[in-house]
Amino acid sequence: MIGKVLGGNGGGSDMVMQAIQWATNNGANVISMSLGIDFPGFVAELTGQGMPTELATSMALEGYRANVLLFERLASLISAQNLFMQATLLVAAAGNESQRDVNPDFEIAVSPPAVSDGIVSVAALGQGAQGFTIASFSNTGAKVSGPGVGVISAKRGGGLTSMSGTSMATPHVAGVAALWAEKLTIAGQLNASLLASRLIGSATAAGIKTGTDPSDVGAGMVQAPQS
Repeated sequence: MIGKVLGGNGGGSDMVMQAIQWATNNGANVISMSLGIDFPGFVAELTGQGMPTELATSMALEGYRANVLLFERLASLISAQNLFMQATLLVAAAGNESQRDVNPDFEIAVSPPAVSDGIVSVAALGQGAQGFTIASFSNTGAKVSGPGVGVISAKRGGGLTSMSGTSMATPHVAGVAALWAEKLTIAGQLNASLLASRLIGSATAAGIKTGTDPSDVGAGMVQAPQS
């Protein structure tokens, strides 16, 4: 299923929440969310409007906390529904606010909604000379990783274009999750807990550049079922 949730100027968390509930109610086993809340960007926007930095940071933090709680409670509701309905796994982009290209230490943690408990957060990997490397923009602390640099995708208005972001890595992970859901369904074993464990447990650090910080890539690159 494809749901158009956000407009050209973004949208509110209430719209995303309604979309998740719609997808769940219509039988989705995997929900892919290439979206997030840019905390530093929100602070910059508020300060740009003339608000003192301290107040802007406090206001942005309030919104950050509210969103984490909102999506954690929604994930808990879906988890409870999983006991009686179909299995549903939430997959979301870790966010693109890190700046390792400026300084290797300039990292920021996974942003909402991906940071919320009950959601599989996704980091972005790019291909380097020594193997896959964490993308400079990819936020740290994600649970798994997927290809997210120079990904060929559909272009608005027609044709193809190359795009980068954790939003590009997330559909890769959601697609692999769907393959695991299919395999578990055929075996008569599909449930949300087992689906999450198969997706995360099968991820691998093989092929990722030696010395890469595990907190940047989580369990590693997700792997589709091999048989």
